[in-house]
Amino acid sequence: MIFIIYLIILFLKILENTLATLRSIILNTDKRILGAFLNLIISLIWIFSTSIVLIDIEKDLLKIVAFALGSFIGSYTGCLVEEKLALGNNLVICITSKDKDTLIKKIEELKYDVIVIEAKNNIDDKNVIFVTTPRKSKKRII
Repeated sequence: MIFIIYLIILFLKILENTLATLRSIILNTDKRILGAFLNLIISLIWIFSTSIVLIDIEKDLLKIVAFALGSFIGSYTGCLVEEKLALGNNLVICITSKDKDTLIKKIEELKYDVIVIEAKNNIDDKNVIFVTTPRKSKKRII
């Protein structure tokens, strides 16, 4: 029976920290209502899991270990989930002194927005190419 309590604490903390990681990322994409809703769920999970841990905590220190381990695993899991979702955009910057037209044409064929700035340094002329891409397409554009 006591083993089940450790598993419940572990599971709740994994869920809480995974959702907390996603909430912070979602808030960065200006989805405030979804972020607030996730915060509500996170708060409920935290209250429930913490209350389980605090019951007779001085007699059962393994609850603290399950709580901390769940936090660790949940943070890692949140990062993995976020990586798969790949919310947001990237800005890819390419600096080249070679023929920019061929490169720009290939990027435009892939349906990405391109901004080109002609620049100079102390050696030769350069082209600075900015490409905005969804994060999911980062590897494709590079």
